[in-house]
Amino acid sequence: MTDPAPAVATGPPSELDKLRRRVEALSRKRDEAEARLRDLLTALLPLDDVLADTSRRSGALHEARSPREAVSAAIALSEQVDAAHRMLRSELAQHDVVPVDVVGRGVDPAEMRVVSTEPHPTWPEGTVLREKLTGFRLGGAVLRAPRVVIAVPGPAPEPEPSVTIAASGGKRTQLQRTTRSQRLRLPRKPSAGRGRRSRRT
Repeated sequence: MTDPAPAVATGPPSELDKLRRRVEALSRKRDEAEARLRDLLTALLPLDDVLADTSRRSGALHEARSPREAVSAAIALSEQVDAAHRMLRSELAQHDVVPVDVVGRGVDPAEMRVVSTEPHPTWPEGTVLREKLTGFRLGGAVLRAPRVVIAVPGPAPEPEPSVTIAASGGKRTQLQRTTRSQRLRLPRKPSAGRGRRSRRT
């Protein structure tokens, strides 16, 4: 003869069961909310990139245009974009999203992505020289890893000549002087040699 099956309780759930179910429901809602927030913040990061690039491009506008009105418009545009960029960074900071400061640090493959190297005469090999793409943290976790350029042994590359704008009137100034090594690489005019030979005779 077999023992009878134990009776199953059919009464109302206890207070402990109610509390357990409530905690589980709140935990699921919290996880869903955090996932939505992370997706939203990740979607905002390309806007930061666009604004930063637009700011650089608008700063170069007055170098290519000489009229005073064009320079004034470029400056105003640059100031407007910079303000928008600051507003976006401030909004990101409200959600605990902050840019990662890695310049001058040793490269850390766990939180950085190396995209290029550059010779540098004094900085130790593997030091981050600059960022190609800004990295961000969400609290203590990496939201997006920065893309960085790191130092390798060697002489620093020579700066390229650039055009500058005078402070008054937006008048264009001359190109910066090229270095001697840059001049040696420039093609020589065909008349240059004949002129020196004619002066010697």
